[in-house]
Amino acid sequence: MRSIKQPGAPVADRIQWVEARGRAVTFTMERGLPLLEAAHRGFAAQGFAGGVLDISAGALGPFAYVMPALSKTPDHAAFYSETHRPSGVTQLSTATMTLGVRDGAPFFHCHALWMEEGGRNGGGHILPEETVVAEPFEVEAFGLDGAIFAAEPDPETGFKLFGPVAAAPLAATTDRCAFALRLRPNQDFAACLEAFCQAQGIREARIRGGVGSTIGARFASGEVVEPFATELTITAGVIAPGADGLEAVLDVALVDYTGALAQGRLVRGDNPVLMTMELVLEVLA
Repeated sequence: MRSIKQPGAPVADRIQWVEARGRAVTFTMERGLPLLEAAHRGFAAQGFAGGVLDISAGALGPFAYVMPALSKTPDHAAFYSETHRPSGVTQLSTATMTLGVRDGAPFFHCHALWMEEGGRNGGGHILPEETVVAEPFEVEAFGLDGAIFAAEPDPETGFKLFGPVAAAPLAATTDRCAFALRLRPNQDFAACLEAFCQAQGIREARIRGGVGSTIGARFASGEVVEPFATELTITAGVIAPGADGLEAVLDVALVDYTGALAQGRLVRGDNPVLMTMELVLEVLA
């Protein structure tokens, strides 16, 4: 399986995880608010400090983003492009967001595909500080109680990355067992989730959110993404019994460092994580 050497030594625990409680909710991102503030207010109104979002459509403007890029130094295996700021209103077509904390304040990690004003299709990592909700839009969210994603220095990759940490219980209403996860580099995405569920006695789970990167991509359709640095969003995902035990079915959308876009179902066993993969497992059985 493909692998990319990271600047730091591998961390022994290859899955960072916290068991929590959660609840699926919907709320509206308010027009005129910074995207970060809109997401924070939406979760707070439901009694949650954070969680994950799935976005199927939405209008943003002003809008700022970066794409994956090659690193110019040995400090990172890959890096970010310069900041892009398309004019007008950008229409999201699919996105996932993790809302957590960084340096003691709300922060998000969000990957998406979109269409810019003028018809150009793009994808990448949305910047919280410069992106504003242009028109109200509804999102599906999953709030967490007992865990939150916190941005902390990661010695393996050299980045400050979101990972789940335990948090004080809230007064929010919950109705599901959930696991907040971060998968570390150079392990197959599907196999990692399957092994985790097997170890935890989870027979069936739905993926909520899902933001990260893979080393290129291999799709069930036969399509291959060769450029190794990607920004990936999970469009749908489940782990359930299959022909040979638990099987992860992962539908994703991504942009690679050349700017090419791809969507489809990942092949099990041939899609290693590049930097990180953060998500929530909603336990169904």
